[in-house]
Amino acid sequence: MTIHAAPAPRTPQSDAVAHELARLLADTYTLAIKTQGYHWNVIGPNFHSLHLLFETHYVELTAAIDVIAERIRALGSFAPGSSRAMARLASIEEEEGAPEASEMIGRLIEAHETVIRTARAALQAGEAAFDVTSVDLATERIAVHEKTLWMLRATAA
Repeated sequence: MTIHAAPAPRTPQSDAVAHELARLLADTYTLAIKTQGYHWNVIGPNFHSLHLLFETHYVELTAAIDVIAERIRALGSFAPGSSRAMARLASIEEEEGAPEASEMIGRLIEAHETVIRTARAALQAGEAAFDVTSVDLATERIAVHEKTLWMLRATAA
């Protein structure tokens, strides 16, 4: 016998939170792809350290994608599930080509700053809906991106 869990009842507040989380998911997804591409294509005297740093970051981002998507589902909404849907929702542009290592770092700094803004919007929507679980998720994501910014800025110094 298969048991199917009923989706959470949707409300305008939960829909607003799910929408902001979908934007966070799309930004996280796009940033993960960008970071993995940089991991593959970085060259130069700092190759080894940047290659490892970028790998650490994209692995963390990839794990976060699943957590964010599952929270959207727990709210009773569907998570975007295609690259086209992600591109429509993302605030971060996809990367084409392979810039110099220093430019990679600069672009990643900009992208992480963007994700923080997106996560803050999700946090505010969660607070307005009294959704402590989504607030906690957004807060955790902000902390991760702030730490990543510290690492990237220290690397660029």
